[in-house]
Amino acid sequence: MSSGFPLLSSVIWLPIFGGLLTLLLARLGNGENLARQGALAVAVLTFLISLPLYSGFDTTTYQMQFGERVSWIAAFNVFYHLGIDGISMPLILLTTFTTILVVLAGWVVIKERQGQYMAAFLIMEGLMNGVFCALDSVLFYVFWEGMLIPMFLIIGIWGGPRRIYAAIKFFLYTFLGSVLLLVALIYLYSQTGSFAVLDFHDAKIGMTAQIFIFLAFLVAFAVKVPMWPVHTWLPDAHVEAPTGGSVILAAIMLKMGTYGFARFILPIVPDASAELSWLVITMSLIAIVYISLVALVQTDMKKLIAYSSIAHMGFVTLGFFVVFAIYANSGSVNGAALGVEGALVQMISHGFISGAMFLCVGVLYDRMHSRNIADYGGVVNTMPIFAAFFVLFAMANTGLPGTSGFVGEFMVILSAFQANFWYAFLAATTLILGAAYTLWLVKRVIFGDIANDNVAKLEDLNCREFAILGSLAFLVLLVGIWPDPLVDVMHASVDHLLDQVVTTKLP
Repeated sequence: MSSGFPLLSSVIWLPIFGGLLTLLLARLGNGENLARQGALAVAVLTFLISLPLYSGFDTTTYQMQFGERVSWIAAFNVFYHLGIDGISMPLILLTTFTTILVVLAGWVVIKERQGQYMAAFLIMEGLMNGVFCALDSVLFYVFWEGMLIPMFLIIGIWGGPRRIYAAIKFFLYTFLGSVLLLVALIYLYSQTGSFAVLDFHDAKIGMTAQIFIFLAFLVAFAVKVPMWPVHTWLPDAHVEAPTGGSVILAAIMLKMGTYGFARFILPIVPDASAELSWLVITMSLIAIVYISLVALVQTDMKKLIAYSSIAHMGFVTLGFFVVFAIYANSGSVNGAALGVEGALVQMISHGFISGAMFLCVGVLYDRMHSRNIADYGGVVNTMPIFAAFFVLFAMANTGLPGTSGFVGEFMVILSAFQANFWYAFLAATTLILGAAYTLWLVKRVIFGDIANDNVAKLEDLNCREFAILGSLAFLVLLVGIWPDPLVDVMHASVDHLLDQVVTTKLP
């Protein structure tokens, strides 16, 4: 579908220019108050503009919709080319919705440079939407690298005591991985004469070149997910980032790595993906099992949830690559769509659940200025409403049926079972390990007797916090009970992706 109104450009540039306006408002009299009100208005308006992307989406076609295309750098055949399909559209809605929550979460918590804080998130929102919309690889790369800057500043300025270390580590890991992405894109341009992502999908590439391109893409996207063993930057970034930074990292930025798998690796180098699928499946299963065990021994709430995120994202990469094992077993991709769609649902669900978990930790930290699990206990006695939300999100994190956390993981496990019993068995261990570390967290923080005087003085949620957590609770339950509105938009795009996966690209 195409629209006369440039919806995609609007969800990219409105928050970016809104962020710049927020910086100006912060310099006026009563500027901080104006800045946060302006930031909220821009975030809400961007979300409202993004809603027609869903209501006007044609679920019967895999073609890119709401397209925009203008010549940008004619000498190199580079275009400002935007479009979305059933894979990218839900991620844009997740981004625009989450940004509203992040702005509200920092409403009174951020005491210094509040205008700059809000502006950084708005600018980052526009750049992240650009990643999901871009159909020209140069444009994609600009957005992909550009979003590192505001996140670097968010961690480095508003983070914890070791914020500089965490910010530099985050930047170096992600930037160095992206260098290989650029090399691969330049090679593909040399073979096709175009930077268009869809032209790359049709390119005939030899097996050796495919292997090298696959490895370059794998490093770039695996760092962003992050996959084991390039995951070590994430716990540091989460622990030191302010609450809003942790929410955006977990809910959106991790999804960009898995989006890269679906948009670049699988359709561009399917032969190499099939040849090396064992590597990604192994890395995914290690993330699910080993990182879950690491989460069990954490004493910091944020670090525990950060490791939990790595384990849950392992389901996404597993769902993408079991397709090759299914095809090898049966000669068809019947059943593979279940795994890919499960991976995509897991991406959205994890955005809701992990964002909610970090927001819950933020609520406690704002009151007690501690993330250590040992400093809490018996919170249910003083914050019963908060405790109800925390337990709900914890249950969703364990994959409880009726919550969104169950839907994606169950679909991936069913698909993995068709590929290999042991894949499904190892993936299913997260139902035990995830319950172990999550319920242990709940037991130590929420239940029991009041641990100390600080816990005894805690006050329950205010209206702003209730609205934030309540909206996420609604979405977690809605997707868990009725996933069809989310899954339906994916069918055509996933079927087309599977057609590309089983089509040889060898010359």
